[in-house]
Amino acid sequence: MEQRHRDRLRTSGVEATSLDALTWHLEVDALPQWWHDRGNALYLADGAWLPPHVLADLVLFPVHDVLLVVGSPMEWLSSLLVGGDHATVFVDQQCVLTAGDIYCGADSQIVLHGPVVATREAVVDARNGGSIVALGDQLWAAHVYVATDDMHRLADRETGARLNPFGAHIRLGRHVWLCRDAVVTGHVDVGDGAVVAMRAVVRGQKVPAHAVAAGVPARILRTDVEWSHDDLP
Repeated sequence: MEQRHRDRLRTSGVEATSLDALTWHLEVDALPQWWHDRGNALYLADGAWLPPHVLADLVLFPVHDVLLVVGSPMEWLSSLLVGGDHATVFVDQQCVLTAGDIYCGADSQIVLHGPVVATREAVVDARNGGSIVALGDQLWAAHVYVATDDMHRLADRETGARLNPFGAHIRLGRHVWLCRDAVVTGHVDVGDGAVVAMRAVVRGQKVPAHAVAAGVPARILRTDVEWSHDDLP
């Protein structure tokens, strides 16, 4: 991997250990010449690949200086779309997004450290210069929605000031469980070992480490919890 691309990934929040753990290869043949001429790059690790329909969708719109780095075989991924120039996406090894959708807009970043298990139809959406960084050991139940922005502007009629998030930054700590239909949006920091309950909406909030957030809008129901992948009594 070129040093400039490695430096860009590190600036976006990718851990050096994740980069060093895999051997990265620049994908050339699967993408048209204009993709390369415009300074775009797709790196794949040994054994990693994207479905043909995902590769086809990548080249629907002309973009410049897009960096995509994929470390897992993504056979179950529904889409990986870039919506503008200078988008950066890193998907680590041991990431599974079953029927999942990834969208990264111009000047935005998505970083998923493995392992990530998203059981069904997760949506990961960064735009307007925003970022989503997830550390390792993520468990996301069906229909999780993680988005920096609302995609449309909501403004105060009197002042014209924007009311909803724009270019927000989301950080998910290690060992985070997002339960079914959970929504995480706006400027959000979810601490290590935290749980976002079923159908909770965490919006512009900080969830402490080892806490349970539930409700709409979410509030902290429990602290000092520990969750396990195993279903034990």
